[in-house]
Amino acid sequence: MIRTLFALGVPALFSATALADIERTDFSVMSEPGVEIGIREIVDGDQMRLGAPVVLLHGARVPGIASFDLSVEGGSLAEDLARNGLAVYIVDLRGYGASSRPAEMEKPPAVSAPLVRSGDAVRDLSAAVDAILERAGVAQVAILGWATGGHWAGYYAALNPRKVAKLVFYNTLYGYTADHPRIGRGSRLAMAQAPDQFDLERFRNYRLNPGDSLLPGWDRSIPLEDKALWRDPQVAEAYVETALASDPTAFDRNPPSFRAPSGALADSFLVATGAALWDARLITADVLIVRSENDFWSRPEDAALLRKHLSGREVGRVEVVQIPQATHFVHLDRAAWGRSTFLDAVTGFLAGPSE
Repeated sequence: MIRTLFALGVPALFSATALADIERTDFSVMSEPGVEIGIREIVDGDQMRLGAPVVLLHGARVPGIASFDLSVEGGSLAEDLARNGLAVYIVDLRGYGASSRPAEMEKPPAVSAPLVRSGDAVRDLSAAVDAILERAGVAQVAILGWATGGHWAGYYAALNPRKVAKLVFYNTLYGYTADHPRIGRGSRLAMAQAPDQFDLERFRNYRLNPGDSLLPGWDRSIPLEDKALWRDPQVAEAYVETALASDPTAFDRNPPSFRAPSGALADSFLVATGAALWDARLITADVLIVRSENDFWSRPEDAALLRKHLSGREVGRVEVVQIPQATHFVHLDRAAWGRSTFLDAVTGFLAGPSE
């Protein structure tokens, strides 16, 4: 079914804080020896639990808390979902936020193999899901993946279909189709002299990201000269500040910058040039595909092919929500410019009954 909707530092193990009736608990699990995965649980103690526990999975650069749980009004998708009765878990994969970083990330970036490829990400997500299932005492989770997070979530769900009840692809690449002008062949991710190859000289094994690198892409996708009319300046400021705060070494550098593995970009380049790292036809979960019209990451053909492959399954339903004019960051934009539409669609899907 397609619905086109129009819209104007590392936490301590099991430390808990509360903001009003919202309870936040930070804990960690081991993915493999030496790899610790940070997880934040967000629940509303006054709400009856609805649906499966929801895993929120960040994208290629900014980790989980900065992506989904900013401490300003309109900046926490996690809190909005919790207030609707969902138990929410924000997961940081290795190399990000509250999780362990590969030893190579303790040294300056090097022209060597990109760190944290999709296989590593799926192993970490698997460990996190198993811990969440045990903690919640249930058999299945729901997963919402933003951008590359959706790629990792789909990969995991294809390998572990019985553990995923619902899946939200949010501005996500899929694969099989080439010609992505922004991140595919001949794009800024490609070598100038070899447009079919990822530019390892530029992106190295990991990247350093200063705060002023986070907003330009968002700004360009907002079709208003005054960005504050579309995006609350407090949300933008919190997004930058929280991303920097996610890396304990950020302020050791001038300008301050947080580290992010380059494996996600290398794999996204493969997908954007026609590779397929997983197949949606193996997924048995109910699926919601959300795409913003002004998204610079996913393409209309990603959503279309995902829907085609998912619609051919014998189990699981698929819905597609297209949000006109919305940006890649619609869950952080103002309510009138797509956020309310996004929240209604995602909350209704996740809290509603399964197929």
